[in-house]
Amino acid sequence: MQVPPYPASSSPRRPRRATSALAIVTAAVVAMPVIAVVWIAFQGGDDTWRHVASTVIPRASLRTLQLLGLTGLVCAIVGTLTAWLVTSYEFPMRSMLSVMLVLPLAIPSYLAAYAFGEFMDFTGPLQTAFRAAFGFQSSREYWFPDIRSMGGAVLVLSSVLYPYVYLACRSMFLMQGRAAADVARTLGASPARVFWRIQIPMARPAIMIGLTLVTMETLNDIGAVQFLGINTLTFSVYDTWLNRGSLSGAAQIAAVMLGIVALLIWLEQAARRSQRFSTNRTTGAVHDVVRTRLIGVAAAGATAFCLVPVVTGFAIPVVILGGFASRRLGDYLDPRLLDALWNSLVVSSLTAMIAVLFGLVLAYSIRNDRSSGATMAGRIASLGYGVPGTVLAIGVLIPMAGFDNAVDGFLRSNVGISTGLLLSGSGAAIVYACTARFMTMAEGTLEAGFHKLSPHLDMAARTLGRNQRQTLATILLPNLGPALMTAALMVFIETMKELSATMLLRPFNFNTLATLVYEDASRARIEDASVAAMIIILAGLIPVLIVSRSLDRQR
Repeated sequence: MQVPPYPASSSPRRPRRATSALAIVTAAVVAMPVIAVVWIAFQGGDDTWRHVASTVIPRASLRTLQLLGLTGLVCAIVGTLTAWLVTSYEFPMRSMLSVMLVLPLAIPSYLAAYAFGEFMDFTGPLQTAFRAAFGFQSSREYWFPDIRSMGGAVLVLSSVLYPYVYLACRSMFLMQGRAAADVARTLGASPARVFWRIQIPMARPAIMIGLTLVTMETLNDIGAVQFLGINTLTFSVYDTWLNRGSLSGAAQIAAVMLGIVALLIWLEQAARRSQRFSTNRTTGAVHDVVRTRLIGVAAAGATAFCLVPVVTGFAIPVVILGGFASRRLGDYLDPRLLDALWNSLVVSSLTAMIAVLFGLVLAYSIRNDRSSGATMAGRIASLGYGVPGTVLAIGVLIPMAGFDNAVDGFLRSNVGISTGLLLSGSGAAIVYACTARFMTMAEGTLEAGFHKLSPHLDMAARTLGRNQRQTLATILLPNLGPALMTAALMVFIETMKELSATMLLRPFNFNTLATLVYEDASRARIEDASVAAMIIILAGLIPVLIVSRSLDRQR
């Protein structure tokens, strides 16, 4: 049977080229803020650079590296051990804890810092109980750890960020099955030796992925470190730009942060490249859900070890902030809160729609065109998540301000009309920054959805006379509905929680829920911020529950 040739208008190469071109344009839009930051940094002059390099960067870099290292170490220990316990052993509350260990992801780090500040304050429940137990009357009679310290920052950040390591390691342990561990046990290895010599090396790529996410989130944080008094590079960008009025100096600090991000990404890829362990299930004879039952002290210890991160990362913030919010029910109708909620919904919805559209272009170009151009575009666009929000804020503001000034100058000289700041004076700058930062989530979710659709669907549709556009619209997109909804929801929630970029790019008298909480907390009015904080936490629970459900399906 002779297959008729494609009509000239429907040549398969033209749609592929168009899709690849769209992917490259999308990657360029995401990469523009990073290029702008580097350009501004080099425009600052030698005097600015010498001042920043001698007075700001050394101390801030040392604090930042110390915070990254300690937080990563704690997250690696807690995340790996809890994942190993819930997947390898049976103990009281195991099923419930396996889900609850993900819950701290719903708590933004700045909310956790505010809650811990109240919890460990002199008038808070912890010190109050401590004084009642030992009969102390004032703080001069005893010593108590200060939450506003490096140790306090590590405690707060690791309490809410360890689930990144936990999720990656739990998925890896589920994929490993029990075959390798059982073979080692038959050869006389103890459970501890199996863990250190077999399971940890096989899970090393997952640990590195989780730690990369932890360090990027730690580097992006500004609300928690400012509240706890830790002068990191992220806070230095904010302080140099707004408080000292030096945009070029802030851009130079941001360029240093870009170097740290690039180093982290390179280390993560190098660590995974050196692995040669197979993570596939090696046999179907051993069922993965068979776990070793713990009894006595071992069972109690496993339960306690898995319960402590849930208490510190989720229960304490929810109890403290929820307790304040329950006493301020009238604030739910406060005009400030309603305006901030509306702004958050608008900005998050626009960001979700644009990010999903751009992510769909990238994911479909990778599926449809395996050329190096499409693959490189996807990699460039995925770098946005690793760029801290303060860095993106600088890179977004300058191109938008330049565009606004150009439009305003042209209309002034030709029409006599002043447009003002069309983009940089509105929420569009926030949408742009959040789209660049969170588009990786949308693209990754949609690419995973495309992987579940067989390429034979495209081929079958083409043999039935559908062109590429019709195949996408009538075959692929309807089957991609769950992935589209999940991607939009995750970007929506992350945008609602975003503080760093929103705080720097918001116009005057423009608040989102995150900036409203930040303003009240910076004035030591945590109770006033509690209602908005609880709305953010409740919204953040939605993607966390989706992740937990996907893990249950995987199991």
